[in-house]
Amino acid sequence: MKNSSNWIFGIVFTGIFILSACSPGVPQITSTLEQPAVTNEPITSPLSPVDAVENTEEPVASSWGLEVVAQGLEIPWGIVFPSENRILVSERTGAIREIVDGILSPNPVYVFEEVRARDEAGLMALTLHPDYINNGFIYACYTASGSGANIITRVSRLADEGDLLTFDRVILDNMPAARFHAGCRVQFGPDGMLYISTGDALNTALPQNPDSLAGKILRLTAEGDIPADNPLPSSPVYSLGHRNPQGLAWDIENDRMYATEHGPSTFDGPPGGDEINLIVPGGNYGWPLGSHDDVPQGTIGPLIQFTPAEAPASALFYDNDALPFFKGSLFFGALRGEGLMRVTFIENEDGELSVAQAEKIIDDVGRVRDVSIGPDGSIYFSTSNRDGRGNVRDGDDQIYRIFPVYN
Repeated sequence: MKNSSNWIFGIVFTGIFILSACSPGVPQITSTLEQPAVTNEPITSPLSPVDAVENTEEPVASSWGLEVVAQGLEIPWGIVFPSENRILVSERTGAIREIVDGILSPNPVYVFEEVRARDEAGLMALTLHPDYINNGFIYACYTASGSGANIITRVSRLADEGDLLTFDRVILDNMPAARFHAGCRVQFGPDGMLYISTGDALNTALPQNPDSLAGKILRLTAEGDIPADNPLPSSPVYSLGHRNPQGLAWDIENDRMYATEHGPSTFDGPPGGDEINLIVPGGNYGWPLGSHDDVPQGTIGPLIQFTPAEAPASALFYDNDALPFFKGSLFFGALRGEGLMRVTFIENEDGELSVAQAEKIIDDVGRVRDVSIGPDGSIYFSTSNRDGRGNVRDGDDQIYRIFPVYN
């Protein structure tokens, strides 16, 4: 099996898309990109490649196209690439599906029988071990039955045998969960550690409690042990004060970790306030002490907050040369906002980072969940229109691919 990188738009706004910034340093933002249709033929994008890659012997993409990779999935959540011709996709109902050479297998390669799928809970993220090519390990996060009528979030490891997956072991168990705000993203960082995002499990008392695993970003070794250099001694907690973070991504070159997070939904605060956060070890990101533009003393405010809500469900920092006009951008799937968002950043003379632009580059496919990078540098994303909150379209749910076009 060949390994692929696990690090982890054009469509238009016919009008003007204006976002609110979380601080005076972030300007109002507009987007006027034009929309290509979904097709298997090359599509010309209005974006141009960056000047830095003009003089190269390798062909440079001048535009991009959009195509459907797979159809008929049931609430796909996570996308990983074990090899160049193979994709694994998790479905919220508990199954892992396989796409080989562009063909979706009718039968799952693995089913988590213990998954409790309800509302936002179920089988969620997948990620590959950094040394997957040698050990074949795949990590999955899902909700299962806890004590009594409660549900919990669990991270387990599978072994990829090539034509099937087998259960290996539980990595972390008994994280608080609920039918809403269950998290959960699992992703390996550039340090080789496993990061896990957890929601507040509908209990706002938990995110500020360092002894609870809810409303946190956790950091473990690949075997589930607590790293000695974690910010809290003998604790997997890496950052706290989160409501429901579902996207983790790294800018490896600049040593930055990003997380996307869902803001309040009326019942627990004013609607909106979705966030992109720059994560630092031991950081407190404020929930439920503050949200939107309210940043209580001792907490860290977001790089940007989105009101009205976009419902960011994933994150990908794109650092590949295959689509040079997207290099250095952060992408996330928008559920409520229905589309794929692209965010770019600017750093001032003091090294402070802020958002330069945020724009929705895909907006006619419905609710977008995961976004990931393929072995060839293409960007893949999944829709989530069958989750009970979207309008189901022909072929849903689907996996799409943004691919380079060479003129």
